[in-house]
Order: sequence, then structure tokens, then C-alpha cells
Amino acid sequence: MNRAPTHGASGTVWSSIVHAVPRIRFRRLRPAAVLPRYMSEGAAGMDLASAADSPITLGPGERLGVPTGWSMELPPGFEAQVRPRSGLSLRHGVTVVNAPGTIDSDYRGEITVLLVNLGQQPYTIAPGERVAQMVIAPVARALLEEAAELSATERGAGGFGHTG
Repeated sequence: MNRAPTHGASGTVWSSIVHAVPRIRFRRLRPAAVLPRYMSEGAAGMDLASAADSPITLGPGERLGVPTGWSMELPPGFEAQVRPRSGLSLRHGVTVVNAPGTIDSDYRGEITVLLVNLGQQPYTIAPGERVAQMVIAPVARALLEEAAELSATERGAGGFGHTG
């Protein structure tokens, strides 16, 4: 990880962090699958589309897995996070159940988006419809250590709204 310099009137300013760009390989599993893609230059996530053979109706309160028709190969040290599409959530109450869903670098099965309908009306997902977004992120593996005591903090064991 390196800092990328930007130059302003006062000289060099360290404004951002640059990561190595991971190469992700996708394997098509269904003929009609739409390759995940970034929809704008500044998009953090690439859109995932349904590769179901026919429309899928998701009733209020129902959950289901939507196939994307792709498996992928992430490099070690990275994960994929499956997140809701904000417009689908706002307009229809359809969101990702386990947001963000994590796809590990050693998983090679089909990417399936787990959706839930929190809205009041059934929602029908058409084949090819964008249903979620996927963000690629670096992963840190921690060294774990059991301890008899933990260091004291001002917050202590206060949780669930404790800080305001």
C-alpha cells in the first residue's frame, strides 16, 4: 500500500492510499449471465444481475437466493462484499439478507445473492435485472491470543447505544 501524492499550491499533499488492483477471474455458469460491471467511473461496487431462467417473485417477508450465473477467483488477501442496491431497497424494500454478505477468496461456487422483501407488495425480479452490488476489499487476518485481562478504556463494556 502506497500513498499517492497530489500537488497543490503549498506543495505535495498526501491525499489518498493506493492499493494494488486485484485481478478477478469469472467463470460463466449460465448462458444468460450478465458479467458484473461497474456502472460509473466512481462506483465502488460492481452490479450483480439475476441469471434466473425466468422471473422470480419475492413475496413480502420472503427470502430467496438469486443466481448470478458466475463463479469467480479472488486473489488471496481479498474478499467480495455483496451489498444491497439502494434504489431497490428504497423503492421496493428488497435488500440483501446478510448485508454485507462475504465471499471468501477460496470459494469457487456460484455467486448467489440472498434477498429479502421487507416491503408490503410482492416484487418480481426479471432475468438480467441488477439485484445487488459487489465490492472487492482487502482482508487482514488477525493473530488471536487468549488473555486473562484486557486493557481498560473509558467506554469499558458499555454497548448498544452507550456512546449516544
